[in-house]
Amino acid sequence: VTQMMTSENQTRVTEFLFSMFPHLHEGGLLFFILLLLIYGFIITGNLMIFIVTQLDVALHTPMYFFIRVLSFLEIWYTTTTIPKMLSCLVSEQKTISLAGCLLQMYFFHSLGITEGCVLTAMAIDRYIAICNPLRYPTIMTPKLCIHLTAGSCLCGFLLVLPEIAWIGTLPFCDSNQIQQIFCDFTPVLSLACTDTSLVVIVDAIHAVEILASFLVIALSYLRIIVVILQMPSAEGRHKAFSTCAAHLAVFLLFFGSVAIMYLRFSATYSVFWDTAIAVTFVILAPFLNPIIYSLRNKDMKDAIGRLFGYQKRTGGVER
Repeated sequence: VTQMMTSENQTRVTEFLFSMFPHLHEGGLLFFILLLLIYGFIITGNLMIFIVTQLDVALHTPMYFFIRVLSFLEIWYTTTTIPKMLSCLVSEQKTISLAGCLLQMYFFHSLGITEGCVLTAMAIDRYIAICNPLRYPTIMTPKLCIHLTAGSCLCGFLLVLPEIAWIGTLPFCDSNQIQQIFCDFTPVLSLACTDTSLVVIVDAIHAVEILASFLVIALSYLRIIVVILQMPSAEGRHKAFSTCAAHLAVFLLFFGSVAIMYLRFSATYSVFWDTAIAVTFVILAPFLNPIIYSLRNKDMKDAIGRLFGYQKRTGGVER
C-alpha cells in the first residue's frame, strides 16, 4: 500500500514503488537465488582480495594497494543496491521511502565516483611503473597512494551532495513508480511534480566527471601500450600486457556502461535497455572484478596459495 500525504489538494508521495521486479510466482524466486549467489560471490571474492593483499607482504605495492581499496569500495558499492533488490524480489511490498531512496542514490553515486577516481589513480600508477620505472619507487610512495585514495573519497562523497540535497527539496506527487532496479537520478526526477530543468547542469557535471577520468585513463594506457611494444624482451612485453589488460578490462566495463547511462543527456532508451545497462555496472562489473584481479592474476593466485598453505614455498623465502 502506497503511503502518501495530502496537502493543499495535492497528493504528495513519501514512498516509491519499484515496478520492475517480478513477483515470486512470476519468476521472482529464480532471480532472487541467482542474484543472492552473485552477491555472495562479489562479497567473498572482494573480501578475499582485501585480506590477501593486506596480509601478504609481497603484495604491499602501490598497484595492489589500489586493488585493495577498489575491493573494499566494491563491497559497499554493491551493498547499497543489491540487498534492496533481493528484498524486492521476495517481498510483496516492493517499496522504498523517500529518505531511503535519497540515501541509496547518495551512497551509490558517491562510491561509484570514488571507484572511478581510484581506477584513474591505478592508470597513473601503471603509467609511471611502465613508462618511468627508474623513478617509480620515489614517485609512487605509500604517502602519495594514501593521498590519492583520500582525494578520491573526498571527490566522490562531496560531488554528489549538492545534487542529492536539491532532489530532497523537490515535491513528488501522483505517480510513485520507479522504472528502474534501484533509485537513480533520471527515474526519480521524472516523478517530480515541478520544474527539473536544472537537471541539465547535473548532466553536465556528470559528463565532466566521467570524461575527465576517461581521458586520463585512456591517454595513460595508450602511452603504456606504445612503451610495451618497444620493449626488447618478449617475456617483459607479455607480463606488462597481461597486467594492463586486466586493468583495461575493468576500466572498459565500468566506464563503458556508466558512459552509456549518464552521457546520454536528452536521449532516452527503452525500459529494457535502461535496466540492462544498469545491471551491467550494478551487478556484472562487480561480479567480474574479483575474477579479473584474482583468478587471472598469477601473483594473486600465489598469494592465496600461501595464505591457505597449499602452495610449496620456493627458495625458503616467505614473500
